[in-house]
Amino acid sequence: MVKGGIGKSTTTSNSGVALSDLGYKVMQVGCDPKNDSTNSLRHGKPIPTVLDTVRSRSNDSSEVIYKGYNGILCVEAGGPEPGVGCAGRGIIAAIELLDNNGIIDEYSPDIVIYDVLGDVVCGGFAITIRQGLAEQIYTVSSSDYMAIYAVNNLFKGILKYANSGGGLLGGIIGNSINNIAQKEMINDFSEKTDTRVIQYIPGSPTVTKCEIDGMTTIVPLILIRLKFTGN
Repeated sequence: MVKGGIGKSTTTSNSGVALSDLGYKVMQVGCDPKNDSTNSLRHGKPIPTVLDTVRSRSNDSSEVIYKGYNGILCVEAGGPEPGVGCAGRGIIAAIELLDNNGIIDEYSPDIVIYDVLGDVVCGGFAITIRQGLAEQIYTVSSSDYMAIYAVNNLFKGILKYANSGGGLLGGIIGNSINNIAQKEMINDFSEKTDTRVIQYIPGSPTVTKCEIDGMTTIVPLILIRLKFTGN
């Protein structure tokens, strides 16, 4: 979770691919009205959203679950059209539909990753925290002021629900960190908020290229390895 444009979905998708390659059955649920969380898992191909399915009055779970790289289960919650309705309410409706109808349990994933836009001002984006759907919460942040400000707001939201069954903070993932000053910014924030940094991810043109090509970074690395070994 974090503000838009920091690399949240990229980090989420690559983490899901890595877990899948380790043998886990992974489901990724995109909770952003842009509906693009799972695109890189499906070579840039978008999927119908849960809310689109609801609007079409379909109750078929196969119409909201799609397979991506290595069988990763892909779901996009969706949202209203721009300027119409509350995006947060759309997320609430989609997540409640998945939860109340046992759609996630039906597929029995080992790990469910909710890719959530970190706007705790709107309650809809905090539903996975409020309802205890997420056991661990990780924030993705760069070192710029507005990103850290957004993460600080997220921490307030996480703390608010932590004592009532909400998910617990796993830590901070520093994204696009290429120098000591950037790392020190996040380290300082981490110390002041009594949290921990899970990992620093350097900015890389490979990541940008993969995003443009509609894939995760692990796929081209596998292709390179196969070509190199002659398999």
